[in-house]
Amino acid sequence: MKILHVIATPRGEHSQTLPFSRAFLGHLAKVRPDLTVQELDLSTTTLPTIDDTIASTKYRLMQGLPVDRDAARTWPFVEALIEDFVSADLCLITTPMWNFGLPHQLKHWIDCIIQPGYTFSFEGGYPSPLVQGTSMVCITSRGSDYSPSGPMGAYDFQEPYLRAIFGFIGVTDAEFVHAQPLDHPVLREQAHADAMAAVEKLAAAPRWAG
Repeated sequence: MKILHVIATPRGEHSQTLPFSRAFLGHLAKVRPDLTVQELDLSTTTLPTIDDTIASTKYRLMQGLPVDRDAARTWPFVEALIEDFVSADLCLITTPMWNFGLPHQLKHWIDCIIQPGYTFSFEGGYPSPLVQGTSMVCITSRGSDYSPSGPMGAYDFQEPYLRAIFGFIGVTDAEFVHAQPLDHPVLREQAHADAMAAVEKLAAAPRWAG
């Protein structure tokens, strides 16, 4: 079982989110001894700049045209990111919530891999998903509680966006574990325990049995 672990926190060992993902992987390794994990730390990885060359290439592909010479140096890096993603059985995303949404590094990576002819097709003016066989687990940390039924639920632009953009390319099998509210002085300890229990339960799910 191949996992692509996309780390979208720049805090390294100070991260509040990483311990939950590491716990998930540790529990999952007990179920799947064939587990291999490829880490993509977005805080230490230089992603291709989304400049006019990349943007123009995307429009060329949507028109059924090939990659031109202007993009020949940059495009292989985009293709490598896409290949790492589509070849994984599971994409594990570790991300804090920033300003009700995503860290900019995670959005940058998403903008790199959502490409016509690779992760979706665009024919007749309508897109169709191309990604098959890749599941997703998103483990997040939030300062407040953004549960849908709570007073902050309307401000959660993180999970809805991730579900929408990855569903757009065909990844509809997605699980979320939210550690929240980690900035509440009274509820923090219970929130941490609940999230740890949730990742352990998710890792033990029969679906991962090989």
